[in-house]
Amino acid sequence: MSSTVNLHAIAPAQVLRGAGAWQESLPRISALCQRPLVLGRSSNTAALRDRLLADLRRGGLAPLAGELRFDCCEADLTRLAAEAAAGAGTDAVVAIGGGKVLDAGKLLAHRLGLACITVPTSAATCAGWTALANLYSPQGAFQGDVALDRCPDLLVFDHGLVRQAPARTLASGIADAMAKWYEASVSSGGSGDGLVQQAVQQARVLRDQLLLDGVEAMAAPSSEAWVRVAEASALTAGLIGGVGGAGCRTVAAHAVHNGLTQLAACHGALHGEKVGFGVLVQLRLEELLRANHLAAQARRQLIALFRSLALPVNLDDLGLAASSLGELRQVCAFACRPGSDLHRLPFPVSETDLLAALLSTTAGVPVPPALSPSRESGS
Repeated sequence: MSSTVNLHAIAPAQVLRGAGAWQESLPRISALCQRPLVLGRSSNTAALRDRLLADLRRGGLAPLAGELRFDCCEADLTRLAAEAAAGAGTDAVVAIGGGKVLDAGKLLAHRLGLACITVPTSAATCAGWTALANLYSPQGAFQGDVALDRCPDLLVFDHGLVRQAPARTLASGIADAMAKWYEASVSSGGSGDGLVQQAVQQARVLRDQLLLDGVEAMAAPSSEAWVRVAEASALTAGLIGGVGGAGCRTVAAHAVHNGLTQLAACHGALHGEKVGFGVLVQLRLEELLRANHLAAQARRQLIALFRSLALPVNLDDLGLAASSLGELRQVCAFACRPGSDLHRLPFPVSETDLLAALLSTTAGVPVPPALSPSRESGS
């Protein structure tokens, strides 16, 4: 019997999902706060946020509008904390937007001790669910993640709001959610913890659901397949991380994402697009360093799916065709830095190994002999 005590921030205190969830949420938001800071960023969703702000005012609240200028970064968080303090009586953060807005809202609420409400406007990530926030530089380079003491107090997943997002965001969410299985099955390390085992199996079921419904969901946004896939990407993926806790962590796929964000040329790619490519790289490492034929088979299956969803499967697709070896080495150095999630792989990976895997995803790009993965690396 284990003597270890584990703390799990499993889920938001309340989750409202479905068509019309936003309107249904208004009394619950009023029960949580009276003067919320309403946080957003994208100019594409400015009109939507104005409409939701008007709904809050009609509900008797006195919201303060806040605007992110960058991704979730310290400069914005410091400025917004000051704005919240200046708005006397600010008692909650309502974050409306994509993953980086939701992360910023959660982190701001955490630091200020305020109630937190997340309102995703796409299914591109599970950020609306989790007790975790990623920090970036003002230029968009990943810097690190911050564990929070709890999940949001209320998550509002309104199908009508999410359906307004570009189709590309759902494809990105599918790729990000797919990573749950490929990373959790590795990072769990054969754990004997029942909750971890159940979370890993749930990640497998999630993968299967996305394989079955992903293409139909993209083709028919009014279908039940769309509902299943959107909720799987934005909700179930977060639940898996909550149940599995520290035993179900990210591995090489997210480490590759973190490295790719260091290149300005890659900033146009969405989070899940980079993570999905990272899954392919993680599987390629298993092929190169461990001669894992199952990894090769899984990679071929994912490439077929990703191509059907217009997701990137190589460096060219990510806009990195013109990147120099030096720039790609920068990606690998960051991904392989001490403490990186990449080191949760059950075999060592050097920067040279990772660079070879990156290059080998693109047909016609030869891997220089000096970069060929060493068998010793995977022994």
